[in-house]
Amino acid sequence: GGAFAMIADNVLQNPRPDVAFAMHVWTATPYGKARVRVGPVMASSSVFSITIKGRGGHGAAPHQAKDPILAAAQIVTALQSIVSRNIDPQESVVVSIGQFTAGTTFNVIPDRAVLRGTVRSYNEALHRQTYRRILEMATHMATALSCEAHMETLAIVSAVNNAEAPTQAVYDAAAHVIGAENILDERTMASEDMGYVLEEIPGCYFFIGGRNEAIGCDYPHHHPKFNFDERAMLDGVAIMGHAAASYVMKDGA
Repeated sequence: GGAFAMIADNVLQNPRPDVAFAMHVWTATPYGKARVRVGPVMASSSVFSITIKGRGGHGAAPHQAKDPILAAAQIVTALQSIVSRNIDPQESVVVSIGQFTAGTTFNVIPDRAVLRGTVRSYNEALHRQTYRRILEMATHMATALSCEAHMETLAIVSAVNNAEAPTQAVYDAAAHVIGAENILDERTMASEDMGYVLEEIPGCYFFIGGRNEAIGCDYPHHHPKFNFDERAMLDGVAIMGHAAASYVMKDGA
């Protein structure tokens, strides 16, 4: 997203906003419902890259090579133990590897492999702890298999934390628009750069349900068949309008 660049370009200055409201149409939630909660609602996210360096060779003579594919595969498996064995089960952390790149042909052991993945957490201390364990595991696993591992961070997005007063305003507005019985107290491990804004000023980021199986709007975000019930946007705008108006009237009182 562009929030970090916009903040660096002084979008939150002259004038300085008092509060920020934003919404996300969410097909994990049925149309007619909304997710509104105080505190962390979306996780912090970082992207990391691990380069494993070995020594190339022929597939017929693996003993003459230092196989980075083997080391990388062991690292992928080992990293899955971090959450289960190093993180308090009552906390939420995700470690996912989404990219594994190595080699160009079937019978040659390459000299390097590259892993790319993401860490997600609501807790910055746990995020740092997880990063340390990834580095330790990658380094030691590679060394054990006669390779070297080097890790770098490619991107970091802050967690989205909702302040109490703005969130109450959104809750009250949602109760007015869709009914309090349709407000859910749920969060997600997905990430959003609205977190940068909420580090600067208080605000609330909420989710408005867009799933409607009856019209084929039940595919997840980023699916090629993704679609949502567009009536959700009308509800979302109404909620944001009521919440903003409550702040204006409060300040004018």
